[in-house]
Amino acid sequence: MASLPLGPLHPPDHDPLKPSAAAVPRRPEMDSDKEMSAAVIQGNDQVTGHIISTTIGGKNGEPKRTISYMAERVVGTGSFGIVFQAKCLETGETVAIKKVLQDRRYKNRELQLMRLMDHPNVVCLKHCFFSTTTKDELFLNLVMEYVPETMYRVLKHYSNANQRMPLIYVKLYTYQIFRGLAYIHTVPGVCHRDVKPQNLLVDPLTHQVKLCDFGSAKVLVKGELNISYICSRYYRAPELIFGATEYTTSIDIWSAGCVLAELLLGQPLFPGENAVDQLVEIIKVLGTPTREEIRCMNPNYTDFRFPQIKAHPWHKVFHKRMPPEAIDLASRLLQYSPSLRCTALEACTHSFFDELREPNARLPNGRPLPPLFNFKQELAGASPELINRLIPEHVRRQTSLNFPHPAGT
Repeated sequence: MASLPLGPLHPPDHDPLKPSAAAVPRRPEMDSDKEMSAAVIQGNDQVTGHIISTTIGGKNGEPKRTISYMAERVVGTGSFGIVFQAKCLETGETVAIKKVLQDRRYKNRELQLMRLMDHPNVVCLKHCFFSTTTKDELFLNLVMEYVPETMYRVLKHYSNANQRMPLIYVKLYTYQIFRGLAYIHTVPGVCHRDVKPQNLLVDPLTHQVKLCDFGSAKVLVKGELNISYICSRYYRAPELIFGATEYTTSIDIWSAGCVLAELLLGQPLFPGENAVDQLVEIIKVLGTPTREEIRCMNPNYTDFRFPQIKAHPWHKVFHKRMPPEAIDLASRLLQYSPSLRCTALEACTHSFFDELREPNARLPNGRPLPPLFNFKQELAGASPELINRLIPEHVRRQTSLNFPHPAGT
């Protein structure tokens, strides 16, 4: 088997490469950016127990006001910096603040992208400010809504109790992942590039799910090369392992398929110990890719030979009582050929989610489901048939919205 351009064996959770100057617009000096004229806080070395004050407003005639945050606890760390929970002293509201070291030469891509996004299934950026340390390092602080749980911790809770996640939650969580992806892929045109349980927030009361951590995200431009060493290993699409640099948002669809399988199984479907092993784990389930499938992933690999392994039938991957709709959806997401994977919006229409569209669908505790059908701009290019399948009849009647109907219905 020919060697693959796989990079280091243990990928960090975030984009390990600094964006090239071509990928990120250059800027002369951070403070000259008018949009980002929030105060720079001095000497902000310590996190927990520290009070950070910053000024917001002052644009378009609105008054300036001071907001202070008391940092309470660190909730996440990584190669990017830290995320901490903080309380706004003026309002009592709890927020999450992501603090990242800022290169003064570049704009922060994550900030630029988060400013473009507004959706119920995407974490909301409230505002941002800069801070410096005594070593004169510049940090960008992204102030976001606080959501207490992650899908990773929810999964851990079930596996520690030796239980499987109830199917209603699998449906509810996966549907919202695809709704969030449908929005980011079509409206701002963003590819997340690191979809995994740790980057999916869950509100334990409402069961609303939000995509978070856009530190690896990018607007993919056709014909522009991207790094292939991206996305956490278990959730990495096979074309990335094959070194593809002209991939599409379908890499997120593969990752979401891996998350669906993990929610159904209670453990990762493809737990590779390194990048080569990751490909072996995928081949054990999907079988050896055909020459055509390899060409679809990366045209430079067509002449490489792989050991011939037959696909493992999908119904044998899951336990006997698994609903056939769940297996069918997983098989439509986890395809070698990126163009054969369904889109996020198509995934939302799948029959696996029909229970959520029932007029009297409720959470197991009897409470209403979180909002699932308040679609906006992401339906702009959708066919009337797709819209008909997405918006249940009872929702259309309630809202009296004139959704386009397919001819003859």
